[in-house]
Amino acid sequence: MLPFKDCTLDQLDEMFGLKPLPLKQMPVLQAWLNGKNEISEQERGYVSLLREYLQEHAEDWNEQELSMHFIGPMFALVKFDYERRFSLFAQRPLNGAVEGTEMGGRPDGLIATGYRRPQKPYFCFQEYKKEKDPEGDPQAQVLAAMLVAQEINEHRFPVYGCYVRGRLWFFMALRGKEYAVSQGHLATREDIFDIFRILKVLKQMIIERVSNDATEG
Repeated sequence: MLPFKDCTLDQLDEMFGLKPLPLKQMPVLQAWLNGKNEISEQERGYVSLLREYLQEHAEDWNEQELSMHFIGPMFALVKFDYERRFSLFAQRPLNGAVEGTEMGGRPDGLIATGYRRPQKPYFCFQEYKKEKDPEGDPQAQVLAAMLVAQEINEHRFPVYGCYVRGRLWFFMALRGKEYAVSQGHLATREDIFDIFRILKVLKQMIIERVSNDATEG
């Protein structure tokens, strides 16, 4: 079993013949990042409060405190559940075989179908407190989880991901053997409203995917 936490980008690229692309060559990631979704005045006010809280405490919070005080409330405000058809799960096991290699771990966050337990994963998330020299490779850990998610979903659609390194949020997409990652979005500045919009767009994309699956089924 290859644990997600031990993976590096070089290792994954070599093992599975992956091809990292610039953002401009990954339309599915561009479409996600540029997607439209309205932010209400009430949401904008709450997000602004979270930004101020992060500005005050970012230097002091450890990983768990960052999650509890900032990342968790951001995801909660989006309400990643829909008619009990998908939910946001935390630290749930995700395991599978990618081209014969067993891989697994517990992503910090996972959006998947299911209500009490995850089934089909659409989005994987990993967080790190340190902006420089974190323990392990957060981008590789997310990508490893996305590769397993892609296998579970039988390569039927792209898989999305995100990792947070301190104040910076990076968004990712994987389709087949190609993947790309966004530039960092700085949560202590105006970027926070883009981060929130991108999360809301993600929810709408998953609603559409789940609805399509139900129709096809």
